[in-house]
Amino acid sequence: MNEIGEGKTEDLLALRADITTLSLDAIVNAANETLLGGGGVDGAIHRAAGPRHLEACRAIGGCPTGEARITEGFDLPARYVIHTVGPVWRDGGAGEPDMLAACYRNSMRLALEQGLESIGFPLISTGVYGYPGNEACGIAVKTVRAFLDGNQEAMSVHFVCFSEEDFEGYRRQLGEET
Repeated sequence: MNEIGEGKTEDLLALRADITTLSLDAIVNAANETLLGGGGVDGAIHRAAGPRHLEACRAIGGCPTGEARITEGFDLPARYVIHTVGPVWRDGGAGEPDMLAACYRNSMRLALEQGLESIGFPLISTGVYGYPGNEACGIAVKTVRAFLDGNQEAMSVHFVCFSEEDFEGYRRQLGEET
């Protein structure tokens, strides 16, 4: 699983790992609006999931910012991939926080509708989309906690971090000692 470190509170877990190696019900892809692949986590997921994944994404026909779509995991250990498109950071005054929160909410909603019990999120919009990491971590944790509080179904949520900086940011947001 390539776990380097982990921290836990409630059903929320900060995990430093390669998201493409996790055996969860679903992993979330920080996609672009075409769903046809790109750089960062999007490119890594597309490469690991294989060519059938790209065909499934083509069949969907795209995804607007803040929304989410689901495909099978194909060659990934995860059963499903939930694709969501985060906002491009401008200055924080163009609705970015609401759009980013919608990514997490809509991904959780899809997971719940599918009856999934575990989901792994990368840090959405912080790569080439430029969203400040600490702010993005805060929105992710707050939104997922609110979603879980509002639903009776149990779900294990993994905040999967590629970098030590993101991992420490999540640990702070989850109220853990670093």
